[in-house]
Amino acid sequence: MIRRGNRDKPVPSAGYIINDRIRAREVRLILTDGQNIGIVSLDEALRMAQEQETDLVQISESSDGETVVAKLMDFGRFLYKKKKETADAKKKQKTIQIKELKMRPRIEGGDYEIRLKRAKEFLSEGKRVKFTLQFRGREIATMGKVGPEFFGRISKDVKEMDLGQVVEEIAVRGGPFYSKVFYLKGK
Repeated sequence: MIRRGNRDKPVPSAGYIINDRIRAREVRLILTDGQNIGIVSLDEALRMAQEQETDLVQISESSDGETVVAKLMDFGRFLYKKKKETADAKKKQKTIQIKELKMRPRIEGGDYEIRLKRAKEFLSEGKRVKFTLQFRGREIATMGKVGPEFFGRISKDVKEMDLGQVVEEIAVRGGPFYSKVFYLKGK
Protein backbone atom coordinates (compact mmCIF):
# COMPACT_ATOMS: atom_id res chain seq x y z
CA MET A 1 0.00 0.00 0.00
CA ILE A 2 1.25 3.45 -0.82
CA ARG A 3 1.42 5.69 2.25
CA ARG A 4 3.14 8.99 2.78
CA GLY A 5 4.63 10.73 5.80
CA ASN A 6 3.72 9.26 9.15
CA ARG A 7 1.00 7.09 7.63
CA ASP A 8 3.18 4.02 7.07
CA LYS A 9 0.73 1.69 8.77
CA PRO A 10 -1.43 -0.33 6.39
CA VAL A 11 -5.05 0.75 6.18
CA PRO A 12 -7.63 -2.06 6.41
CA SER A 13 -9.14 -2.54 2.97
CA ALA A 14 -12.75 -2.83 4.24
CA GLY A 15 -13.72 -5.10 1.37
CA TYR A 16 -12.11 -3.01 -1.36
CA ILE A 17 -9.36 -4.26 -3.65
CA ILE A 18 -6.57 -1.70 -3.68
CA ASN A 19 -3.18 -1.06 -5.28
CA ASP A 20 -1.12 -4.18 -6.05
CA ARG A 21 -3.98 -6.51 -5.04
CA ILE A 22 -5.86 -5.65 -8.23
CA ARG A 23 -5.54 -8.68 -10.52
CA ALA A 24 -6.65 -7.23 -13.87
CA ARG A 25 -4.12 -6.46 -16.61
CA GLU A 26 -5.87 -3.26 -17.64
CA VAL A 27 -8.01 -0.76 -15.74
CA ARG A 28 -10.40 1.96 -16.78
CA LEU A 29 -8.80 4.78 -14.79
CA ILE A 30 -10.63 7.66 -13.11
CA LEU A 31 -8.59 10.47 -11.59
CA THR A 32 -9.18 12.07 -8.20
CA ASP A 33 -11.16 14.92 -9.76
CA GLY A 34 -13.48 12.46 -11.54
CA GLN A 35 -11.94 12.75 -14.99
CA ASN A 36 -12.09 9.48 -16.97
CA ILE A 37 -8.66 8.74 -18.51
CA GLY A 38 -9.70 5.54 -20.27
CA ILE A 39 -8.16 2.10 -20.35
CA VAL A 40 -4.53 1.93 -19.21
CA SER A 41 -2.30 -0.91 -18.06
CA LEU A 42 -2.24 -1.76 -14.36
CA ASP A 43 1.46 -0.88 -14.13
CA GLU A 44 0.79 2.57 -15.61
CA ALA A 45 -2.11 3.15 -13.19
CA LEU A 46 0.00 2.11 -10.19
CA ARG A 47 2.81 4.41 -11.36
CA MET A 48 0.35 7.33 -11.61
CA ALA A 49 -0.98 6.55 -8.13
CA GLN A 50 2.55 6.57 -6.72
CA GLU A 51 3.38 9.87 -8.42
CA GLN A 52 0.25 11.53 -7.02
CA GLU A 53 0.73 9.87 -3.60
CA THR A 54 -2.72 8.29 -3.75
CA ASP A 55 -4.09 4.76 -3.82
CA LEU A 56 -5.55 2.87 -6.76
CA VAL A 57 -8.94 1.49 -5.66
CA GLN A 58 -10.98 -0.99 -7.68
CA ILE A 59 -14.51 0.37 -7.95
CA SER A 60 -16.14 -2.37 -10.05
CA GLU A 61 -15.42 -5.19 -12.45
CA SER A 62 -16.45 -5.20 -16.07
CA SER A 63 -18.42 -8.01 -17.63
CA ASP A 64 -15.47 -9.44 -19.56
CA GLY A 65 -13.32 -9.80 -16.43
CA GLU A 66 -10.27 -8.37 -18.23
CA THR A 67 -10.65 -4.68 -17.37
CA VAL A 68 -11.88 -3.17 -14.16
CA VAL A 69 -12.88 0.36 -13.17
CA ALA A 70 -10.34 1.85 -10.75
CA LYS A 71 -10.06 5.28 -9.20
CA LEU A 72 -7.15 7.22 -7.78
CA MET A 73 -8.01 8.41 -4.26
CA ASP A 74 -6.68 8.83 -0.77
CA PHE A 75 -8.08 5.57 0.55
CA GLY A 76 -7.63 6.41 4.24
CA ARG A 77 -9.59 9.65 3.81
CA PHE A 78 -12.25 7.77 1.80
CA LEU A 79 -12.73 5.22 4.62
CA TYR A 80 -12.83 8.02 7.21
CA LYS A 81 -15.59 9.88 5.32
CA LYS A 82 -17.54 6.67 4.85
CA LYS A 83 -17.27 5.90 8.58
CA LYS A 84 -18.46 9.42 9.47
CA GLU A 85 -21.43 9.16 7.08
CA THR A 86 -22.43 5.85 8.65
CA ALA A 87 -22.16 7.35 12.14
CA ASP A 88 -24.29 10.36 11.13
CA ALA A 89 -26.93 8.11 9.59
CA LYS A 90 -26.98 6.04 12.78
CA LYS A 91 -27.47 9.17 14.91
CA LYS A 92 -30.42 10.29 12.82
CA GLN A 93 -32.26 6.97 12.78
CA LYS A 94 -35.12 6.54 15.17
CA THR A 95 -35.05 3.49 17.39
CA ILE A 96 -38.34 1.93 18.32
CA GLN A 97 -38.66 0.34 21.71
CA ILE A 98 -41.16 -2.39 22.39
CA LYS A 99 -42.04 -2.88 26.04
CA GLU A 100 -43.47 -6.25 27.00
CA LEU A 101 -46.07 -6.75 29.71
CA LYS A 102 -46.63 -10.39 30.72
CA MET A 103 -49.83 -11.67 32.26
CA ARG A 104 -51.52 -14.93 33.10
CA PRO A 105 -55.12 -15.69 32.09
CA ARG A 106 -56.30 -15.69 35.72
CA ILE A 107 -54.81 -12.30 36.61
CA GLU A 108 -56.51 -10.43 39.43
CA GLY A 109 -58.11 -7.01 38.93
CA GLY A 110 -55.46 -5.00 40.78
CA ASP A 111 -52.58 -6.58 38.89
CA TYR A 112 -54.42 -6.02 35.62
CA GLU A 113 -54.89 -2.33 36.43
CA ILE A 114 -51.19 -1.97 37.25
CA ARG A 115 -50.28 -3.50 33.87
CA LEU A 116 -52.65 -1.09 32.12
CA LYS A 117 -51.16 1.83 34.03
CA ARG A 118 -47.65 0.78 32.93
CA ALA A 119 -48.90 0.40 29.34
CA LYS A 120 -50.33 3.92 29.49
CA GLU A 121 -46.94 5.28 30.64
CA PHE A 122 -45.09 3.46 27.86
CA LEU A 123 -47.57 4.52 25.18
CA SER A 124 -47.48 8.17 26.31
CA GLU A 125 -43.64 8.05 25.97
CA GLY A 126 -44.06 6.95 22.35
CA LYS A 127 -43.02 3.34 22.89
CA ARG A 128 -44.85 0.31 21.59
CA VAL A 129 -46.42 -2.14 23.98
CA LYS A 130 -46.57 -5.90 23.66
CA PHE A 131 -48.97 -7.75 25.91
CA THR A 132 -48.09 -11.41 26.41
CA LEU A 133 -50.54 -13.87 27.89
CA GLN A 134 -48.79 -16.96 29.24
CA PHE A 135 -50.65 -20.22 29.66
CA ARG A 136 -49.38 -23.11 31.79
CA GLY A 137 -50.45 -26.70 32.15
CA ARG A 138 -54.16 -27.25 31.63
CA GLU A 139 -54.66 -23.57 30.80
CA ILE A 140 -53.16 -24.25 27.34
CA ALA A 141 -56.33 -26.10 26.35
CA THR A 142 -58.35 -22.89 26.87
CA MET A 143 -55.93 -20.70 24.90
CA GLY A 144 -58.12 -20.56 21.78
CA LYS A 145 -61.13 -19.25 23.73
CA VAL A 146 -59.63 -17.26 26.60
CA GLY A 147 -56.87 -15.54 24.57
CA PRO A 148 -59.08 -13.64 22.08
CA GLU A 149 -61.55 -12.67 24.83
CA PHE A 150 -58.73 -11.40 27.04
CA PHE A 151 -57.13 -9.38 24.25
CA GLY A 152 -60.53 -8.01 23.28
CA ARG A 153 -60.77 -6.67 26.84
CA ILE A 154 -57.24 -5.21 26.63
CA SER A 155 -57.98 -3.61 23.24
CA LYS A 156 -61.10 -1.98 24.64
CA ASP A 157 -59.24 -0.69 27.72
CA VAL A 158 -56.32 0.64 25.65
CA LYS A 159 -58.74 2.51 23.37
CA GLU A 160 -60.51 3.98 26.41
CA MET A 161 -57.18 5.41 27.64
CA ASP A 162 -57.47 7.84 24.70
CA LEU A 163 -53.72 8.10 24.05
CA GLY A 164 -54.23 8.09 20.34
CA GLN A 165 -55.41 5.67 17.76
CA VAL A 166 -54.50 1.99 17.56
CA VAL A 167 -52.88 1.70 14.17
CA GLU A 168 -52.16 -2.00 14.13
CA GLU A 169 -52.67 -5.00 16.35
CA ILE A 170 -50.73 -8.17 15.68
CA ALA A 171 -51.66 -11.41 17.43
CA VAL A 172 -48.88 -13.99 17.73
CA ARG A 173 -49.34 -17.51 18.99
CA GLY A 174 -46.39 -19.70 19.85
CA GLY A 175 -46.11 -22.49 22.39
CA PRO A 176 -47.65 -21.54 25.72
CA PHE A 177 -47.58 -17.83 24.83
CA TYR A 178 -50.23 -15.75 23.18
CA SER A 179 -49.06 -12.22 22.44
CA LYS A 180 -50.56 -9.12 20.99
CA VAL A 181 -48.54 -6.07 19.98
CA PHE A 182 -50.23 -2.68 19.92
CA TYR A 183 -48.87 0.01 17.63
CA LEU A 184 -50.35 3.35 18.53
CA LYS A 185 -50.23 6.63 16.74
CA GLY A 186 -50.26 9.66 19.06
CA LYS A 187 -52.78 12.48 18.89
